[in-house]
Amino acid sequence: MDAIRFEQWFENILPKLGENAVVVIDNAPYHSRRQEKTPTTAWRKASIQEWLCNKEVSYDEKDVKAELLKKVKDVKANYQTYVVDELEKKYNVEVLRLQPYHCELNPIELVWADIKGHVAHNNTTFKFENVKKLLQEGIQRVSADKWRNCVDHIIKVEDNFYSNIDIMIDNTIDSFVINTADLDSSDESSSSYTDDSD
Repeated sequence: MDAIRFEQWFENILPKLGENAVVVIDNAPYHSRRQEKTPTTAWRKASIQEWLCNKEVSYDEKDVKAELLKKVKDVKANYQTYVVDELEKKYNVEVLRLQPYHCELNPIELVWADIKGHVAHNNTTFKFENVKKLLQEGIQRVSADKWRNCVDHIIKVEDNFYSNIDIMIDNTIDSFVINTADLDSSDESSSSYTDDSD
């Protein structure tokens, strides 16, 4: 899958969902293509100047690349929209993005694993039509109760995280703490050693 194909498919699907629909997507790269690229250090100075000029951001011709990029940084938040977000506005739907990392906190991961498991367990022909049929069956097997169970499970996982967060933070901080008492005694011995040698 690439961004262009996903966006074409997505734009074809959105009108069928109707207004005020909610679509949940993950942070796959093809879901996150920017409407417009913003300058980076890899860009040529002239290209950065052209980008700034198009955005009506003033700069001095004598500005070095680093100064131009600073100006870009100051305004780029205004121009960093995703193609998916523009489609969301166009069709009046809401797109929710799953948080990156921590897939164990997404109930859809459990549901999707169940669907894929159904396909894998029952796929005997490995032909596209059969896989498509099994996929549709797997989706049909996802009931409201199944969703509720997955959500309940995720809530328990979140609760476990919250109850253990202090311990995790303490363990992380402890691994970075340097015992200064040990350093003080070694400093004294080294300084007394140098004092004796004078």
